[in-house]
Amino acid sequence: MFTPNGPTLRELAVQALSSTERGYDLLAPTFDLTPYRTSDRLLDAVTDALRPLGPFRSGLDVCCGTGAGARVLREVCHERVTGVDFSAGMLAEARTAHAGAPGGPELHWVRADARALPFRSAFDLAVSFGAFGHFLPQERPRLFAEVYQALRPGGRFVFPVVAPPRVGSPAYWQLWAFDAAMRLRNLLWRPRFIMYYRTFRLPDVVQDLSRTGFTVELTALEALGRRPDGSPRCRLVTALRN
Repeated sequence: MFTPNGPTLRELAVQALSSTERGYDLLAPTFDLTPYRTSDRLLDAVTDALRPLGPFRSGLDVCCGTGAGARVLREVCHERVTGVDFSAGMLAEARTAHAGAPGGPELHWVRADARALPFRSAFDLAVSFGAFGHFLPQERPRLFAEVYQALRPGGRFVFPVVAPPRVGSPAYWQLWAFDAAMRLRNLLWRPRFIMYYRTFRLPDVVQDLSRTGFTVELTALEALGRRPDGSPRCRLVTALRN
């Protein structure tokens, strides 16, 4: 699964026994060498879906990590792109990764908790990739409310949601086992490391976004294909601030 230059098993174990923030500080230098990095194929599909909606003035990458989402925002925003994350280590990697990026909008990196964003009516577009498993279901309304307040009226909050694996499939049981192990770890060990794969269910997410005040639209990312039953492998959630 991991490249030769990626994290060792010992390093992953230390990360898993740390807090979420500290764990990502430790993982940051090798994060982009792991399977956890958002794939270029997914980033490209989202970029292509956003182009007809723009261009946008300013964009926010929520829980930006090493800055993968900033690559998308730089393609569709013409004034300013801001990445926000609570991990200083991940932000340091993002700064390095984008330091030599030619031209384009201004880049800013801000350390903050997504549940307490230091922005109000500042952005036309917000995106997020691969971070929602770090928030418990009861935290989602607060997270979505913060993004809502960070957007200007008419702004969009956009993120992809991959279809869950078929019940009973090997992938289904792998995710089930991971979440079960994580729940046991957090029951027995402090500080907690929050990461769950099966708690971000699309119907619940749409309901939480709607209750926040967003108008929600779902679009199939056709570039990522369809499953044998004809359903999309990945949908793009577009939440419009009213």
